[in-house]
Amino acid sequence: MTERRGDTIVAIATPPGRGGIGIVRVSGPGAGGIAEAMLRGTPVPRRAETRRFLDADGSALDAGLALWFPAPASFTGEDVLELHGHGGPLVLDLIVGRCLELGARPARAGEFSERAFLNDKLDLAQAEAVADLIDAASAAAARAALRSLEGELSARVHALETALVELRVQVEASIDFGEEDIELPGESAVAGRLATLGREFGALAQGTEQGRLLQEGCVVVIAGRPNAGKSSLLNALAGHDAAIVTEVPGTTRDVLRERIDLDGLPLLLLDTAGLREGAGRVEAEGIRRARAELERADHVLYVVDAADPTACTSCSSDVEALPPGPSVTVVFNKTDLAPPPAAAGFAISAVDGRGLPELRRALREALGYQPAAGAFGARRRHLDALRRAQARHDAAVRHFTARAGMELVAEELRLAHDALGEITGRFTDDDLLGRIFASFCIGK
Repeated sequence: MTERRGDTIVAIATPPGRGGIGIVRVSGPGAGGIAEAMLRGTPVPRRAETRRFLDADGSALDAGLALWFPAPASFTGEDVLELHGHGGPLVLDLIVGRCLELGARPARAGEFSERAFLNDKLDLAQAEAVADLIDAASAAAARAALRSLEGELSARVHALETALVELRVQVEASIDFGEEDIELPGESAVAGRLATLGREFGALAQGTEQGRLLQEGCVVVIAGRPNAGKSSLLNALAGHDAAIVTEVPGTTRDVLRERIDLDGLPLLLLDTAGLREGAGRVEAEGIRRARAELERADHVLYVVDAADPTACTSCSSDVEALPPGPSVTVVFNKTDLAPPPAAAGFAISAVDGRGLPELRRALREALGYQPAAGAFGARRRHLDALRRAQARHDAAVRHFTARAGMELVAEELRLAHDALGEITGRFTDDDLLGRIFASFCIGK
């Protein structure tokens, strides 16, 4: 079936599997007809009513709550029908099947949110926050996503756009009416606005980076020689025995993944095989995988056995041999058995917990995370668009300072405005929209 924006769509809006309640959501111009056929009449708008959900022959498929949201006062801006029945997969499939018989088609992933965006119920940043709230990996990330859904990020972008538009008006007026006998802002006024706008760009970029960290999290690889206590450190940071710990070197043969919450920042910790030469065939494969993860990491905790003089002496050369890219924090473990060496690094004991609070704080700082109330959720694409807009603003400042011509200043400010518009969807190509909403779950 060829998809059209005016189609009526249907999907199960609750997770797969068995549950107490399952929700089927219908949106589009045919939702009212489906309600008439399945419920023998549409419910009172925005009021839950107990109804039987009927098949074509009038027999009941299920019984539950029906809610009717006539357009435009609905999530999608279209007529929306929600059927809240029992959460068995077969029951929900029967309800969806009946909706399909009545003219609906299966919704694509994210199509309900996409329609909310296309019908101006949400801007693009708010629509993305819907998926981010569902996927949040920490309480702080969930709160940040909710603030973006409520419009925090969008409001800050719009405020920056307003200031940018006012500056563009000043600059373009000086071009169009420079020879006229009218009062125009002087160079000092334009310079002042450019400086103020630069500070506002910096503040928004900092907040957006924090939001990106909250939503995307970071990957931290724990590496080091065999028997340095890497798995013990993983367990200590995770707060439970996630990894097997023995005194036998090379116990960890594969990459072990564990998700933790670092003061609100979602972290994926990877415990890897000990790095050494001359390992056996199986262990060598584990070392190969460890090095592959090191290349993709955001940060590396390189663990050194403080009770092993050889490991302490070769620490610097071992760190230099790591794949380039991620930043590295050296951790001297087992300080319950031996004092830490004078070399730079954090002294800890994964057994008794000494030094772990300081290490957590250092890790948070190394990743650039600053816990703060009022944080809003953001994505990497938001930060990329903002940085491009900021770069155009900086180019405008250079042109203005060099007196290269107000036309060049105006053009750079226009491009900065376009880049900002990508964040909320004021200026966004269809391919990008397709990629964004394809990442959503079905029924949302």
